[in-house]
Amino acid sequence: MGWRRLGNPVIAPAIRLTALTLRHGERVAIDSLSGAFAPGSMTALTGENGAGKTTLLRALAGLHPIAAGTIDRGGLRPSDISLLPQSSQLDRSFPIACRDVVALGSIGRTGPFKAIGRPQLAEADRALAAVGLPDMGSRGIGALSAGQFQRVLFARSMLQDAPVLLLDEPFAAVDTATASDLLAILHRWHGQGRTIVTVLHDLDMARAHFPDTLHLNGARTTWGPTAAWASRAAA
Repeated sequence: MGWRRLGNPVIAPAIRLTALTLRHGERVAIDSLSGAFAPGSMTALTGENGAGKTTLLRALAGLHPIAAGTIDRGGLRPSDISLLPQSSQLDRSFPIACRDVVALGSIGRTGPFKAIGRPQLAEADRALAAVGLPDMGSRGIGALSAGQFQRVLFARSMLQDAPVLLLDEPFAAVDTATASDLLAILHRWHGQGRTIVTVLHDLDMARAHFPDTLHLNGARTTWGPTAAWASRAAA
């Protein structure tokens, strides 16, 4: 089935997990997880360190092997899923400008063998302006603060224009103002009908901004409306 645009809204299929098991070597990271990310849902992915949050995101993006069970992406292609990794895991020593990093987000639409041209670079500059970094296209990423670099990654996601966005701790090491600006972008994407899954450690943020929560906790994993999960967690 895949996905399609109808005017401004984005129409994406549900992503269904059936008895999904993921491993790191001999260790089970996710054990027999079943459920679905509904079309256009906005889900906080929470849990203790080592609970399998990053592993699950990578599996959803097709980057981690499945040990058992299935992930049904409803016909989505890899380029239909945008994964924003933890910024701390990315090497910023490579001498590349912000504009070029952002423009790389267009490859999924233009194709890997087509050169990035002026239209894509102009689109990258508009995306940088949208995340609060106007006139910084020529700045090297090594000179950016953690918050500025996270904004660059969000701008790259804008150019990917994917119906599904997976974000791994996007608010780590950023200040309150940057977090507020990035949350506004997430809400805008959500309003367009995109499916969003975000790894969070801030439970107050999950309660305030994410309608659904998947809390990974081994046999006590819970998945559903955030209000219901928060009530059980507080009990």
